[in-house]
Amino acid sequence: MNIKSTVVVSLVVFSLAFAPSLAADSSGEKMAPMQAIAAAIKKVVFTQSAPAPAKQTLPERIIEEQDALIFTAPPRESAEASTEMYQPVAAYLSQAIGKKVRYKNPGTWGVYRTEMLKGGYDIIFDGPHFNSYRMEKQSHNILVKIPERHEFTVIVRKDKTSFQNVQQLAGRTFCTHAPPNLGTLVLLSQFDNPSRQPVIINTKGWEQIYEGVVSGKCVGGVLPALNLKKYDKTGLTRVVFKTQAMPNQAFSAGPRVSLEDQTRIAQALASPDAAVPTEKLRTAYKVGESFALANNQEYQGLAEFLRNEWGYY
Repeated sequence: MNIKSTVVVSLVVFSLAFAPSLAADSSGEKMAPMQAIAAAIKKVVFTQSAPAPAKQTLPERIIEEQDALIFTAPPRESAEASTEMYQPVAAYLSQAIGKKVRYKNPGTWGVYRTEMLKGGYDIIFDGPHFNSYRMEKQSHNILVKIPERHEFTVIVRKDKTSFQNVQQLAGRTFCTHAPPNLGTLVLLSQFDNPSRQPVIINTKGWEQIYEGVVSGKCVGGVLPALNLKKYDKTGLTRVVFKTQAMPNQAFSAGPRVSLEDQTRIAQALASPDAAVPTEKLRTAYKVGESFALANNQEYQGLAEFLRNEWGYY
């Protein structure tokens, strides 16, 4: 016997036992015992079910997040520092194009490389070799750049007179950032023979690289010429190799960003209105008062420095 049948039978028994009391309705009028029983059974068995829930739709906020353009940069800072630096830029770009732009911290270089190579990012701020690669392989356009062009220098301590050129440093220790830092890739490109590659000692920070050479921790070091000028005021080092000037870090945008919105983004980032939202970013990377408009041609060929890096070619 199921539950509903049990309830009905119990109610009938209960009603027969107490028919006199059930025979009065709420108005005080008498009801026939069987009528009272029927009314009680109907109330229990045929109670109207709750209305079906209304059809659910995704909240607008969730839809907006799903359609958001993803903005990122390499994980060079802590998660907290990068959010403070890049989130205001994302909010500013959202206003500039009238569409949600969400900053996403990749967390690690491995995640950054993987997501970038599969086209997971729409707007990116990073080094010129990455911009060149995306332009070549992923239909990105380069929008704005740090105005100052830069040159990389390979240095040794001044008293290391036996080293007069970079080739003589084959197999020697170098203080520099880990690949795929552009300065490091420039250094490695000078050595065709894998058995004579320099030994990289991963050193974070240009000043730490300089100090590593001066202290004798490393035979050589790689850093931008402007940074070397800043740190080596007393001439403790000597330059054995210097690159030609090349374009600096830049913003690029991919095919999910319409050409109209790419133009709006470029104009917004180069505008005086960007001063506040880009302040921390410009300070960190010595941009100056504003970013400058860029074009693809300036970055042509720099992707070659990634030729020997895993996953790019």
